[in-house]
Formats: sequence, C-alpha cells, structure tokens
Amino acid sequence: MKNNRKRMNGKTKSIIALTIVLVLTIVFGVVGVAGMPLDARGLYKLNGWLPTTNADNWPDALALGLDLRGGVYVEYSAALSEESEANFDSLMQGTIGVIQQRLTDKGYAESTVQRIGNDGIRVEIPDVTDPSAVLELIGNPAKLEFKTPDGNTFMEGSMVETATYYYAEGDHQVAFQLNDEGAKIFAETTAANVGNRLSIYLDGVLLLDPMVESAITGGSGVINGMGTAEYAQTVAAQIQSGALPLELTQQKVDTVSATLGDDALSTSVTAAIIGILLVMVVMIIRYRLNGVVASWALCIYIIVLFLLLAVIPGIQLTLPGLAGIVLGIGMAVDANVIIFERFNEEVRNGRPMKAAVRAGFKNAMSAVLDANVTTLIAAIVLLFYGTGSIQGFAKTLLLGVVVSMFTAVVVTRFLMKNIVNIGVTNEKLFTAGVKAVKEEQV
Repeated sequence: MKNNRKRMNGKTKSIIALTIVLVLTIVFGVVGVAGMPLDARGLYKLNGWLPTTNADNWPDALALGLDLRGGVYVEYSAALSEESEANFDSLMQGTIGVIQQRLTDKGYAESTVQRIGNDGIRVEIPDVTDPSAVLELIGNPAKLEFKTPDGNTFMEGSMVETATYYYAEGDHQVAFQLNDEGAKIFAETTAANVGNRLSIYLDGVLLLDPMVESAITGGSGVINGMGTAEYAQTVAAQIQSGALPLELTQQKVDTVSATLGDDALSTSVTAAIIGILLVMVVMIIRYRLNGVVASWALCIYIIVLFLLLAVIPGIQLTLPGLAGIVLGIGMAVDANVIIFERFNEEVRNGRPMKAAVRAGFKNAMSAVLDANVTTLIAAIVLLFYGTGSIQGFAKTLLLGVVVSMFTAVVVTRFLMKNIVNIGVTNEKLFTAGVKAVKEEQV
C-alpha cells in the first residue's frame, strides 16, 4: 500500500510539473508572438491597473542591427596628428569613447562604434535617413575645458600634452603634463583655489571635478582616487583625446533602407519558421514520443533565447545574427538526437524506462559537451577577433549554444523523466525493434 501511495504521489507530482511547464510554454509563446503591453516604467499592464503611457510590446525591445532596421553607417581611418607623440591605442580608445558618448547624448542610444583592424573606426546609427545630420556631430574634434568653481573656463585641452594612467601607493591615478602656457595658468589657478574643486568638461559634459589639495606648479599634476583601473584608463584616454584628437578621414558612408531591412527580416523569419517546423516533423516521425519532447524543448529554447536577446544589453539582432540563432537551433536538435539514440539503445537492450533515461543521458553527455564546447570556443574567437556582422553572428551563436546546452541537459531530461513517471512506459511509443532484440536475448 505504501509503495502504491508513493507511486501515486510521484505520478501526481509529475503531472502537475508537466502541466505547469506546458502552461508557461504556451503563455510565453503567445506573449512572444502577440506581445505584452508595457508601461513607461517597463511594468506589465494588467487589466488597466497600471498607466498606459508610452506603452510598447516587449518583442520591440529586441535591438535590431543596421541591416534589419535601416540607418546610416560611416567608416573612418584614424591617424595621429603630425605633432602628436601619444600612444595610438590609448588615443583610439578615447576617440571611440568620445564618439559613442556624443551619439548617446544626442539620442542615438542604439548606435554602435567599433574599431576595425588597426586604424579603422566604423559607426552605425539605426533609424537615421540623413547622413549629414550625424557626420558633423562625429567629425568635430573633442572639446576639453577646465573650469573654476564659478564656471569660468581658464584652460582648454590644447594646453594638455599627455595624460596617462598609472598605479601607485594602492591608488589608481591619472597623471597629466601641460605645455608652458598651460603650466603657468594652471599654477596660478590652483594656488587661488586650494580646497576647492576644479571641473573638467568634455564636449560640455562633466568628466570629473577633482579637489585641489595644493598649488600645482611645474606643468605636471596627478588626479588620484579614480576608483578602478578601467575608469582611470578611460579618463586618461578621454583627457588625451580632447587635447590630441585623432585625425579622422572618412572612407565610406552609406544608408541602408528600412524597407530592405523589413523585407530581409520577414524573409529570414519565414525561412526559420519553415525550417523549425520541418525539423519538428522529422523528429516526431523518427523518435515518436521523444520527438514530441524534443519539439517541446525546442519551443522552450526559442522562448528563452529571444527573451535573453531582449534583456541582455549590447546584443543587436542582425542577419548574420539570425544565422547564428538558426545554427544554435541545429545544435539543440543535434544534442537531442544524440540523447535519444543513446536512450533507444538502452531500451532495445531491455533496460527499464527510468533506468534507460538515466543511462541515455549519462552516455550522451560527453558527446553533447564536446560538440558544444568546440562551438563555444569558435564563437568566442570570432567575438574577440571579428568585427561588425561577424561579432553579431558570434554573440547570437554563443548565446544560442549556451541555451541549447541548458535545454538539452536540463529541460529535455526533466520532460522525459516526468513523462516516464506518469506511467508512459510502452517502449513502442519511443522506439521500434524492442521485441526482436528481447527475443534474441532470451
């Protein structure tokens, strides 16, 4: 009686677990297709309880790249000015940061600025149809200003010769060197403002406001208390880029039609849906009930993947990125195929269903992990050494492989285990050839 009661309790728990997962899959699937209204704070609107201002659908949170959304892209070659002896890489980092900050401040928050090769810079600005509106903004040199507590500018970036990061006495610091004119002005101003803060502005935006501890003479000074090495390096690069901007030469400028992007997106999504449905049909025909499990897990994979694409910052969906998603789907299906084949082998060898599930996953794990780890390594290499669309492909592939490993190792196993627990143990629902093998063993 106790065993029967335990068996019934286990069966009830499995039915409840599968029902909950099924309901969540359907709900999130419908939300993914139809959208979920959000208010201005990003909260779900439930029966009008929350304000509806600025409502949007969460699928619209997916950041689309230039090839899907349309916009402008510009490519520059960068070079040091003739009189400059600054570190090129440091100056390049600062210039990219300045351009990105300018675009963000002007409302182009989804723009991307990245380095191409050794001396190239590529700028992509979605939803812009007039290139001249942003070319002037990008091309202007950085403007660095030093201001007194009352807001008067007493020195400009042209008087700064170098700004470098260094670490000393447990503190991340920025050291700067001024020219003769700047040294004289800075000495007079700091002597008159000991105990006060002098502000440094880059393109009209406050960069930092260090406290003057003593008069700074000799044309060199140190800004301490920068917090982290990364922040100190960024500030040093920005100060130096304001004083010694890279000379940018425009190499290419072009616009991408939003209509072209819409057509490409529509065609790609249609092709992906057809491919996914065909894969599901083949899996169900080949693996029967396990094929249904694989299709269910594949739906969960797609929901989780696109949810992560919507919430993780820095990922833009591009055409190559869609290719990475489709390849990730292939990896997810491949993992299920390996697991099901091992499971079928165990069933054909006469193992009980629960033991076959455990053994199938155990025997398949090494092959699944090896295949996914090699793909992860390739995606990481492309992410670090690729540029532009290649990085977009690498990001979605990397995310897709991680999610596919989760669905194969966790979701598929959960579904199979609970389906067996509710009493679905007829081997013919999973695979053929069981009877013949058992007879031969006898």
